[in-house]
Order: sequence, then C-alpha cells, then structure tokens
Amino acid sequence: MRRAGSAALDLCYVACGRFDGFWEFNLNPWDTAAGVLIVEEAGGRVSDYQGRYYPTDGRETMASNGLIHEALMHEFEEIFAGRGLEPLPDPRVK
Repeated sequence: MRRAGSAALDLCYVACGRFDGFWEFNLNPWDTAAGVLIVEEAGGRVSDYQGRYYPTDGRETMASNGLIHEALMHEFEEIFAGRGLEPLPDPRVK
C-alpha cells in the first residue's frame, strides 16, 4: 500500500495501471471528481464500499482497475463484519 497524499493523484495512478486499487474515507467531491472521471474513462471502476455507483458527494471511495473490484468489496465486507481480524496485543500484558 502506498499513499501519495493526493486522492486525485492516487486515482490517476489507478487509471494508468500503477495502482490496482485505491480506497479512502471522508473525501470531498473536489478531492475525487476529476480522478473518478479519469479512472472510468480508462476502463476502471469506482464505487462506494458496497459497490453502488459512486456519487459525487459520497464519503466512501473505492476505485480499481475493474478486475479486482469485487475482491476489494469482499475484503471490506469482511473487515466491517469484524471477520479475519486478529486482536491487537495488549501493551499492559507481558
């Protein structure tokens, strides 16, 4: 996982094939609008975490090359359900 600090740049990296996927919470429309268009025009897919069409005022952004989108959605479904997660170690226990 890499993070450039710019959602628009990360989305462009998905569009050009440098990244296979991208996700982020709490972005604003001005953070994503241009990048979403570029991903879609390049043949990729952008949605929310449930796979619904990405609204420009959405707060969940998931983008992929289109080939791994279902797998990304499945991973988020598992994470949100709390499955497959190991508990964090308790720093008080030695």
